[in-house]
Amino acid sequence: MADRVRFTYLETPFGQIHCAQAGDPAAAPLLCLHQTPRSWDEYREILPLLADSLRVIAIDTLGMGCSAPPPGEASIEVYADGAVAALDALDIDRASVMGHHTGGVIAVDIAARYPERVDRLVLSSTAWVDEAARERRRDRPPIDHVDMRPDGSHLVELWQRRQGFYPPRRPDVLERFVHDAIAARDAEEGHLAVSRYRMEDAVGRIVSPTLCIGASADPYAFPELEPLARGIDGAMTAVVEGGTVGLLEDKAPEVTGLVLAFLRSEADRREP
Repeated sequence: MADRVRFTYLETPFGQIHCAQAGDPAAAPLLCLHQTPRSWDEYREILPLLADSLRVIAIDTLGMGCSAPPPGEASIEVYADGAVAALDALDIDRASVMGHHTGGVIAVDIAARYPERVDRLVLSSTAWVDEAARERRRDRPPIDHVDMRPDGSHLVELWQRRQGFYPPRRPDVLERFVHDAIAARDAEEGHLAVSRYRMEDAVGRIVSPTLCIGASADPYAFPELEPLARGIDGAMTAVVEGGTVGLLEDKAPEVTGLVLAFLRSEADRREP
């Protein structure tokens, strides 16, 4: 069945990476990368929708979900190396790559440093991280770090910090977020890795056809949609109206439609 998700642990030089897959193993592969501090679960609604057409692979980033922690300090480059190691473990030489928030930054790095491994690139609600952005982020308060308290009130604080950025009718998504935040080695380290990344040195090396998706109600990433697209030669843009930080869960059919249309149009362009 197209909606059947298969789970496995991949053996890599970084340790085991947890992986969810759906679709025909012989179909064109799409690697999906989640935001901080989530897991494959961020793609729970999207996997079955894409599985009729693609081999969809959603991994837990190193240090998040059920994957091994990264060695030493987390960085976008290490996260990207881990994702490529997951493709190696699956015997996939080349795949399209989709990333949301932190996952989008990781996808940028993969496309820049491993261009031969990336067919097409989809960047969803992805930050534009240049020197000005790094300076703004340098003294920014933590996004998802909370100190543990014996009465569990830190979990309420974590919920409330994110609540305003998710659809009010989807408390189930917030519950899934809190679950992933607890599972992560450090719920903040992915945000810190983004804040240190030199994206302006990477985007010029991207040669893959690229689609940048913006969520109109995402106050963090939506203002950076156009700067990001301008930095990538030939990048296209699309906007999901009413989309929030929880875009993938709340607007899965809309996102799926955009992704499939982009992948198909690029495939058509390559036909002789």
